[in-house]
Amino acid sequence: MRILNRADIRALVDVAALVPAIRAAMQRVSQGKTDMPLRSMIPVGGGRLFGIMTGAMREPDVHGAKLLSLYPDNPNHGRSSHCGVEVIFDAETGLPSACIDAAELTAIRTAAATAVATDALARPDATRLALIGCGEQAHSHIAAMRAVRPITSIVVWGRDAAKAAAFGRENGVEVAGSVAAAIEGADIVCTTTPAREPLLMRAMLRSGLHINAVGASIPTMQEIATDVVPAVHLVTDYRPSLEAQAAEVIDARRTGLVGPDVTFTEIGEVLNGARPGRMTAADITLYRSLGVAAQDLAGTMAILALAEAAGRGTVVAWD
Repeated sequence: MRILNRADIRALVDVAALVPAIRAAMQRVSQGKTDMPLRSMIPVGGGRLFGIMTGAMREPDVHGAKLLSLYPDNPNHGRSSHCGVEVIFDAETGLPSACIDAAELTAIRTAAATAVATDALARPDATRLALIGCGEQAHSHIAAMRAVRPITSIVVWGRDAAKAAAFGRENGVEVAGSVAAAIEGADIVCTTTPAREPLLMRAMLRSGLHINAVGASIPTMQEIATDVVPAVHLVTDYRPSLEAQAAEVIDARRTGLVGPDVTFTEIGEVLNGARPGRMTAADITLYRSLGVAAQDLAGTMAILALAEAAGRGTVVAWD
């Protein structure tokens, strides 16, 4: 079993390097070549959660699990809010073949998945980026958006003004005083927060916008206002996750804003040519990312191949 820590992963890949693997994984999801039970989350006290994501994928054959502790206060102490491991198993023997740092994997594969969706859905001439949130994923999403669009300007908003200012100085980007001010004039918006109340409102939408809703991946959190759902062309990573975990979609179904006959599109379907993505420059598209096991599996396999070629990591005899 090869063990890779955060430094190992950072030495091997960046967001752009994982885009091809994640694109192929999302295509396989929509082709029915994956088995992915919904993510399991249990409280462990103090507003903290323990999550388990399991899955299996074919072509290539791989199965595994991510075990993740979610500690929201960790960034205040210089640690990632996502702590854990991804373990994958050899398809022939069933023996564990890799154990890698889940925090770094999650940051990179999530941003790579957003890059895949943005490349498929955003206008080709999109150059202006707005980031809502200034945490770990905001950092990753700067690289992700630059990997697929010629970004010329970036504006960030954060709930904590001091942190937003520090983020702005570190990344050389403009800081906005409100969500609306950040979004005004943007071509692409990435929301990357653990918000429990909506931040992006319907009145902030405008023709041609593309939104990546990345944070708030459990039903008790919500970044996107419920009435935004029927106003956009919503595309997701995996329909079962969307219907069970996206608070704005759950609420839109409950209140009748979206009828029971509406079937949302998966990004893999767009990539496979089975359903349309953006159809006109005026469309407002929204990619609702929930994060799925196939992304973890594909990302780990890509990282593992590079690690084996470079002799990186610690190899432990297991059999």
